[in-house]
Amino acid sequence: MPEGKLCNREPVNTKEQLDTLLSDKGGAQYYEEMQHLEVDRKKLNDTLKRTFNSKMRAWLELCAHCGLCAESCFFYLTNNRDPGQVPAYKIQSTLGELVRRKGNVSSEFMQYCMDTAWGKCTCCNRCGQYCPYGIDMGVMFSYLRGILFSQGFVPWEMKVGSGMHRVYRAQMDVTNEDFTETCDWMCEESEDEWPQLEIPVDKENADIMYTINAREVKHYPEDIADAAILFHIAGEDWTVPSQGWELTSLSMFAGDWEGATMQVKTVYDAMERLKPKRMVGTECGHAHRATMVEGPYWAGRKDGDPPVPSQHYVEWVAEALRTGKLKIDPEKKIKEPVTLQDACNYVRNHGLGEITREIMSYIAEDFREMNPKKEHNFCCGGGGGLNGIGRYRRERNIGLRNKVDQIRKTGASLVVAPCHNCWDAIRDLNEEYHIGIRWSFLKPLLISMVEVPEHLKPEEE
Repeated sequence: MPEGKLCNREPVNTKEQLDTLLSDKGGAQYYEEMQHLEVDRKKLNDTLKRTFNSKMRAWLELCAHCGLCAESCFFYLTNNRDPGQVPAYKIQSTLGELVRRKGNVSSEFMQYCMDTAWGKCTCCNRCGQYCPYGIDMGVMFSYLRGILFSQGFVPWEMKVGSGMHRVYRAQMDVTNEDFTETCDWMCEESEDEWPQLEIPVDKENADIMYTINAREVKHYPEDIADAAILFHIAGEDWTVPSQGWELTSLSMFAGDWEGATMQVKTVYDAMERLKPKRMVGTECGHAHRATMVEGPYWAGRKDGDPPVPSQHYVEWVAEALRTGKLKIDPEKKIKEPVTLQDACNYVRNHGLGEITREIMSYIAEDFREMNPKKEHNFCCGGGGGLNGIGRYRRERNIGLRNKVDQIRKTGASLVVAPCHNCWDAIRDLNEEYHIGIRWSFLKPLLISMVEVPEHLKPEEE
């Protein structure tokens, strides 16, 4: 069974393998090799026998092909209600066929499955809310991604992302030294305005252990400084770990469950080493889902919880505003029309919709809801790894139209997006469709309007 040098069934486990894969810009050679990658049918059938459980088997058999899931999918809505975009059809024509054929499928079929699993679904789980039988296509697509990954049929960027986590325990080539040096750098950059600012590293028994998205180190280091400033103003006893600081999991998007387990155990090891009272994760939806919701089960934790109580950043912000640790200057509240993007992975999949609205009640004078909202809101259009996959950029951009329409109907000029994927998708839709909006994480907005205690202000010369 021929396997390519780049496109094969072997996960990326070394820096050398990763660098070789990265040298293939855009995956040109990778996808050419995929045309010749043969399916290991015996392994595929054995995997299906071993892992395709009774719940998903029942879901496939229960599906009545009623089509009630169709309107729930933004891909269906933005592609002229194409029947091929109905969630039930997408899963039945891919995973359903794999199961019915007992893995006796061709390379061409596996590539069709790949293009459907990553190019026509973000695993947002919205369709499951509207199925009268409670069938969760998002869970089944996640399972399908794992099957495809094990056979080597995975988008180039997802193979890269999986490799990053295996080599660096981060979604980008950011080392632990890079992270701690960036923390020091951000304190130095902020010393004129915040002379007492510190980012404590590896402090044991702190009230909060803060974890981030590696993209903040690589591209948005000011986000780390913003978090430090707000913890500083709130008077929190906090720390960051020198290892286990990266909360995200492109391995989850890739269907690399072994890699996802490696990643989340690194974070859990930091919790157990530093023994904080709780962990607070940055403004990232899939990171929250991977570490707080799914991660405990990957790590074999029978209680279904991380080693210490863990929160998304919006939960800490709401608490800080509610208790007065952070106080908003009424004159500095957001005056312009503003709306809020509900991120699938911590709103629909973890019930934090009310928390985010509590925050908006403190900071905005003209808050306008998207329709639909909360757990019924649509995916930003770029979740599940879709933002970063060049092969499906056209499909992603078409899907963004749904969010464009939602935002336009609010009349808002500012979108608050407390999630990296959502932030990126809204940035991209503005660039693609020129709708003239601004978008922001919570941290810079809060810093612009929070009251600063006198003793924290720099001394006047």
